[in-house]
Amino acid sequence: MAHHIDIVLLLFIGLAAGGAAGLFGIGGGVIIVPALVYVLGFSLHNAIGTSLAILLPPVGLAAVIEYYRHGNVDLRSAIIVAAGLFLGAWISAYFANRVSSTSLRVAFGAFIIFMGAYMIFGALRKTPL
Repeated sequence: MAHHIDIVLLLFIGLAAGGAAGLFGIGGGVIIVPALVYVLGFSLHNAIGTSLAILLPPVGLAAVIEYYRHGNVDLRSAIIVAAGLFLGAWISAYFANRVSSTSLRVAFGAFIIFMGAYMIFGALRKTPL
């Protein structure tokens, strides 16, 4: 059984990721993966696999029900994207498990930087300071 502190840290990671998922619509992996690696010492491959296992039930159930109640879910689009997500996640997981942890870490970091820059510059173009 995990130490008490690990359980508290895991719960805190879940709360932070859930908050980000509900607020920003992100899958939580942006929070979960780095937290598992840097706070709890998971390998990057283990953190990614664990993050996928974590996200499957709660995001798919709790947040979707709340957004659906308010008429903010396009089920047709969700089903089509989910089919692509299923296939894309399967293919990318196949390849991710065949590259080094260092290469995967660099790719993940580059993705986060790119997305952050894209969001910041997109917002600045639309809203003058």
